This record gives sequence, C-alpha cells and structure tokens, in this order.
Amino acid sequence: MAFTQGVEPTIVFFALLGGVFPALLWLFFWLREDKLHPEPRSVLVASFFAGVAVVLLALPAEQKIATIFSAGTFITILLWAATEEVLKFFGACATGMISKAYDEPIDAIVYMITVAIGFATFENTLFILRDLIQNGTDIGILTASMRAIGATLLHVAASAIVGGCIALAYYRHVFVKILTGIVGLILATLLHTLFNQIIIKSNGELTLYVFAGLWVIIVGIILFFEYAKQIKPRTSLPIGF
Repeated sequence: MAFTQGVEPTIVFFALLGGVFPALLWLFFWLREDKLHPEPRSVLVASFFAGVAVVLLALPAEQKIATIFSAGTFITILLWAATEEVLKFFGACATGMISKAYDEPIDAIVYMITVAIGFATFENTLFILRDLIQNGTDIGILTASMRAIGATLLHVAASAIVGGCIALAYYRHVFVKILTGIVGLILATLLHTLFNQIIIKSNGELTLYVFAGLWVIIVGIILFFEYAKQIKPRTSLPIGF
C-alpha cells in the first residue's frame, strides 16, 4: 500500500498496537470457550496467520470489484463481503480444518474464529495506519476504537456462523457438510453485507444500533458454543444421510 512508504516507525507502532492488541484479547476470550479440549498452538497460529494472509488476496480483489461496479453500490458491498467470507473459509480449510486436531464439531467454530481474528487484525492495522497518516492521531484513535469493536465483532460473528453450520453437520454425509457450509457462507455474507450497507448508507448514524445487534449475535454464538460441545452423531443436524 503506497501510503505506508516513508512512514515514521512511531506511527507504524501505534497502528500495530491498535490493530493487534484488541484482536488478541478477543482471540484469548474465544479460545477460553474451548479450554476443555484446546487446539494445538501451532495449528492456531497457522490459522491466525492464514487470516492475515488472505487479506493480501482480498484487497486487490475488492479493488477490482470496485472498479467494475463502482464503490458504494449494493453489488460492490455484497461482493466485497462474499470475497472476505469465502477467503476466510478457505484460510480455515487450508490450516486447522485439515489438521489431525480437527476432531470435534466445536473445532470448526474455533478455527473459523481464529482465522477471522487474524483477518481483522491485519485489516484493522491497515485502516488505523491510513487514518493516522492521513487524518492525525485523534482520527486514528477513533478508528482503532471503532474497528476493535465493530469490525472485529463482525468478522467473528460472520465466521462463527460458517463454523457453526459446519459443526452441525460434523458427523453427517459429505454432501450435507458441503450444503451446510454453503448455507453458512451465504448467511455470513448477508450479515456482513447488511452491516456494511447500514453503516455506509446511514453515514454512521445507526452505528450504535448495528453494534448492539452484533452483540446480540455474539451472545447467541457463546450459547451455541455450549451446544456445539454436546453435539454427538445422534444430535447433529437432523437430515437423514
């Protein structure tokens, strides 16, 4: 990104601090939900950095989408959301969900959230860095605060939905797993699109209401974590395959 050239180390440090520290707190919080059967640290680290890496794929893809459909239109916002959700999913599939440690339904949620937080960490850092450079410290701090809550929660919620759908079908036929994975991606994309559409079209006036909605979803995810821990072959998704 061109605006990072010749940047003072102090600005980079504060951008990293604002992007990384809150995300790591969120990661620690979610990993505690799996403390009875924790995943190997090496696999979690790989999943986290997979989330970081796919940002590098998402950025050029989103720039291309914006040039084709123009920024701010609904189709652009939808395709941006779909791009990010699909890339995060592939990031989880390429790391945690192909490892031997992926041995219970809840693991799908854990790995999806870990990838999501890696994605949010790098994305937030880039946004904070841009605002620190272009708009000064006050705007940079505001951006850090808003993205630490809103953007990170959004990525966690969307990816947890995908992971939750996969968890429900963990013991089912491969066709059902594919089907529920697709459903999860559609739901995650719709949530992501709705969030961005409301924020953009309301010029931020409805931000608090949107954040409140995200918190409701997060509470639901925490409750679903407890359910996912109890999923057995006979209690998984009730489709006869």
